[in-house]
Amino acid sequence: MVHSAYDRVELVTDCPSKIEAIESYGSKLLLACTDGSLRIYAPQSSNSSSLYFLENNLVGFTKKPLISIEVLESRELLLSLSESIAFHRLPTFETIAVITKAKGANVFSFDHRRGFLCFARQKRVCIFRHDGGRGFVEVKEFGVPDVVKSMCWCGENICLGIRREYVILNSSNGTLSEVFTSGRLAPPLVIPLPSGELLLGKENIGVFVDQNGKLLSEGRICWSEPPLEVVIQKPYAIALLPRFVEIRSLRDPYPLIQTVVLRNVHHLCESNNSVILALDNSVHGLIPVSLGAQIVQLTASGNFEEALSLCKLLPPEESSLRVAKEESIHIRYAHYLFENGSYEDAMEHFLDSQVDITYVLSLYPSIVLPKTTVVHESEKLDIYGDASYHSRGSSGMSDDMEPLSTSHTSEPDENAALESKKVSHNILMALIKYLQKRRYSFIEKATAEGTEEVVLDAVGDNFTSYNRFKKTTKYQGRGPVSSVAREMASILDTALLQALLFTGQSSLVLELLRGLNYCDFKICEEILRKGNHHVASLELYKYNSLHREALELLHKLVEESKSKPEDIVEYLKPLCGTDPILVLEFSMLVLESCPSQTIDLFLSGNIPADMVNSYLKQHSPNMQAKYLELMLAMHENAISGNLQNEMVNIYLSEVLDWYADLSAQQKWDEKAYSPTRKKLLFALESISGYNPEALLKRLPSDALYEERAILLGKMNQHELALSLYVHKLHVPELALSYCDRVYESKPQPSGKYASNIYLTLMQIYLNPLKTTASFEKRITNLLSLQNTTTPKVGSSISVKTKAGRGTKKIAAIEGAEETKISLSSTDSSRSDGDGDGDADADADEFSEGGSTIMLDEVLDLLSCRWDRINGAQALKLLPRETKLQDLLSFIGPLLRKSSELYRNCSVIKSLRQSENLQVRDELYSQRKAVVKITGDSMCSLCRKKIGTSVFAVYPNGTTLVHFVCFRDSQNMKAVAKGSQLRKRL
Repeated sequence: MVHSAYDRVELVTDCPSKIEAIESYGSKLLLACTDGSLRIYAPQSSNSSSLYFLENNLVGFTKKPLISIEVLESRELLLSLSESIAFHRLPTFETIAVITKAKGANVFSFDHRRGFLCFARQKRVCIFRHDGGRGFVEVKEFGVPDVVKSMCWCGENICLGIRREYVILNSSNGTLSEVFTSGRLAPPLVIPLPSGELLLGKENIGVFVDQNGKLLSEGRICWSEPPLEVVIQKPYAIALLPRFVEIRSLRDPYPLIQTVVLRNVHHLCESNNSVILALDNSVHGLIPVSLGAQIVQLTASGNFEEALSLCKLLPPEESSLRVAKEESIHIRYAHYLFENGSYEDAMEHFLDSQVDITYVLSLYPSIVLPKTTVVHESEKLDIYGDASYHSRGSSGMSDDMEPLSTSHTSEPDENAALESKKVSHNILMALIKYLQKRRYSFIEKATAEGTEEVVLDAVGDNFTSYNRFKKTTKYQGRGPVSSVAREMASILDTALLQALLFTGQSSLVLELLRGLNYCDFKICEEILRKGNHHVASLELYKYNSLHREALELLHKLVEESKSKPEDIVEYLKPLCGTDPILVLEFSMLVLESCPSQTIDLFLSGNIPADMVNSYLKQHSPNMQAKYLELMLAMHENAISGNLQNEMVNIYLSEVLDWYADLSAQQKWDEKAYSPTRKKLLFALESISGYNPEALLKRLPSDALYEERAILLGKMNQHELALSLYVHKLHVPELALSYCDRVYESKPQPSGKYASNIYLTLMQIYLNPLKTTASFEKRITNLLSLQNTTTPKVGSSISVKTKAGRGTKKIAAIEGAEETKISLSSTDSSRSDGDGDGDADADADEFSEGGSTIMLDEVLDLLSCRWDRINGAQALKLLPRETKLQDLLSFIGPLLRKSSELYRNCSVIKSLRQSENLQVRDELYSQRKAVVKITGDSMCSLCRKKIGTSVFAVYPNGTTLVHFVCFRDSQNMKAVAKGSQLRKRL
């Protein structure tokens, strides 16, 4: 859109001669005329826009009309091209040098930085260097294909416009590089840019190239007609066209800014702050309109991009004005783009304007924002002076952001609904990008503000304030934040969450809620609840430490089969260390459905087992045993003796109830096993933390013999336990297994005590039970004795009881040494077994009146466990009528083993004797020493030859001394020791 960037004023009128060239020198104008004169004009006042007056007229400045002139202000020189090139000193215009070799030159270019002059004459290009004084030194001369029509320095190279093409001439070696053709309608035009690059003309197009002639990606300037001359004055490019002067912006896409209609313009020249136009006999100036005025024009006309580019050119001293104008333009431009459907571009300008986010969010009426307590700058903003622009509505969006219903609409209405939905989605996507770009700075400020509060509170020991800050930062759903930064962060995050939800980006919603955020709890909870965004609701509760609400929601989802029980377990894991009661409360809901995971939760969370057990006992007693057994299976050391005892008691109570039911129905069978009884038996055998005495009291007297046997075994009452297996259960296999467990669980040197358990079993086989009443009486006596001297739970100390003769025999066996099989050991065991009279009486009561002995079982025991039984003592227990033939399977391998052991010991003895002899022989060989005395052998003490004297050899075998010298040295040592002793005394 065209606006007025320059004002045209007339500077010089009625010049007597036609103007051939024009240049500016400070505030003055230098006019080269056809009559060879140089006319100097100066402004009549400090205002450069007023008419100029003739200050000086240098008649006969040159013999022929000047073709071109250039002021070299850095060197205070004027360069003129007429029939040759001359240099004049400024401001006197004295000619100081003439380059005669430049006679016939038609174009030149001067490198101000290095002081190099290049000019073209016919098909030659010459390079001279200014030596700083009056002289010029020729440097190079190169030939070119044709007459040069335009030229310009570009770094170390020279760009030449030759006939209809452009080439780059290397000023060092003269190498030519083609660039591109210049076209047929216009001569080649080379224009230097302030950045060091070049603008080359190709018909009516200006092409940008670098110093090596490579095309740049800045675009192309398209003039209305092929230009004759071009002047660059940022931010514009002014081109002299055949019929008018055209002004275009140097910002892509290089739009037309202004057209100045003025005929017969021959030359353009850049002055300090203006552009000079030379006509035949007059001079006009293009005076720039102030940037502020141009910005106002462009903004009013809707050319916001150009207005923003001009704002960047405002001087540094007007930085506050520039910022204000840029913000204002960005906001207006954003509104313009927003209402025309360019939502993302609009948000980019809102972002650049740094306007408050509440101002942008006012365009989105469906976004619910937290109540604010701070008056923001956006509420004071009045860009248009019309309150309608501050309303929370927009023509490009619907009020509710919801897609229209299509159930009873015609096809055009359906298309309109789809289009509305698409527009709403695009609007919200633009908002999301805007909020995401602004979010980092908001979160950073809010976090820094919170950190500062924490530091201040810590320094002041104000822990109450610190706790308040923690709640305020996460909101907790209990009141507004109390800081500006966190308030704005809350507005941003709350709006961002809603926009993400409206556009269906659930994954980004979860990402937002899982990280540091300041979402308003009440608003977000309501929105997520209405939209059934359960996963996001869980993250919101979790972030705000509202774990109870989150778990209640999870439980509801599990009941509705929208989630898995394992999700509750996963949620509870981080809470074990902070809120174990909450973990226990909600773990009860999933303990039955996923017991293993729940128990693992208790273990990994280090929740005390006693606490878990007490909670289960109170709220879920049916799961108490399952918890204890799973916990024991997963981590045996994690369950204490008390809990083991409680688990066994729970099993026992269930088994007793089951037994009572079957007994009432007269269906009880001792060999019947329910799942709970199996668990009870396994627990009684595998764990040792329970109290066997207390459990034994609870057992019925006429049932559950296997449980009774295990408990008696835990109390080290092996005889009673084995008697139950043999005479009550009638299962010898269980008795043998019991003996094996005792033998293998108590490894002793040479099997001292462990093998006696098999002898105890033999005695039970050989002494059948008298009556059940007598047996029960013994157990009753045992329990009464345990009540008076109860050992610790799980103790392996054997209990002293009044036992029968068999018990006394076993005690004697246990006290016997088993290292050798002999009759003496048997006798000693008998003598050790003699005890008090009460024990003998009980033994007699146990053994008298028995039934037939179980000899077959005894023989089977000896046959299969011969290697674990003391043979001599076993034979002593057997009845006299036992046939030796029946003992072959026992005595045979026992004797073979004994013989083998004897042979092995003999071999070992022989080997050790042989080894002793070898060591002795080696000792004797080491003690042998040979010393060779020659005529050169010297005494190590007196340094004389040994000769035939008596000598001594030191233990190292090489040091030789006279025996006399050795004796004297020993006497000297003795004297020295005696003197030292006297000194000490």
